Amino acid sequence: MGFKNSRNLVGFLTLLCLLSPISSQSPIPAKQDGFWYRQKKGKDEPVLIEAFFDPVCPDSRDSWPPLKKAIQQYGSRVSVVVHTFPLPYHDNAFATSRALHIINKVNSSLTYHLLEAFFEHQETFYGKATFNLSRAAVLGQIAKFVTKTLGKSYYAAIKSGFTDSKTDRATRVSFKLGCLRGVYGTPFFFVNGFPLPDAGSALDVTGWRKVLDPLVSGKGKKVEEF
Repeated sequence: MGFKNSRNLVGFLTLLCLLSPISSQSPIPAKQDGFWYRQKKGKDEPVLIEAFFDPVCPDSRDSWPPLKKAIQQYGSRVSVVVHTFPLPYHDNAFATSRALHIINKVNSSLTYHLLEAFFEHQETFYGKATFNLSRAAVLGQIAKFVTKTLGKSYYAAIKSGFTDSKTDRATRVSFKLGCLRGVYGTPFFFVNGFPLPDAGSALDVTGWRKVLDPLVSGKGKKVEEF
């Protein structure tokens, strides 16, 4: 579902992203984009996985559990950073992605908790569930969901975050980064900067092992069988 039936649309939007710097160069962000898993950055790690996810994409949802299990098994030899890539044909993809950027700014230790909650309750944010709702109503629904997931103390932060131009810009930066790197669907993975084949499909744990084992084998003891 990530891109199989709409690759041409995303490809067109990607082309627009690539051509836009010709007329007006986008400013370089002050810091690197992405949400680091377990606050661990890959500066000193042998393997870095970058994942482009859409919070309301079923394939993104299905790809996270096996990736999470794999990186837990490899421990400190693998780092993961997630970038949001809100697909234009997924309802409320940009709004839910923006919510992640808001929370990451307020308390980055809760970002993945919220991402997993969006994955678990995707049906709340697309299709018939929001078809007749205004944009304001959808944002209010997301704010209530975040509050229920993370606690009442975050209600004011999420509400004000949706009117903060910085969170809008951060969400756009993530999308533009994906476009510049050739991302056209979700999930989309890069390992040590190189894209994996079969974008838009979830890898199982065995698939991740085939990718990662050769990369970490020279850096220490191989992981135990899953």
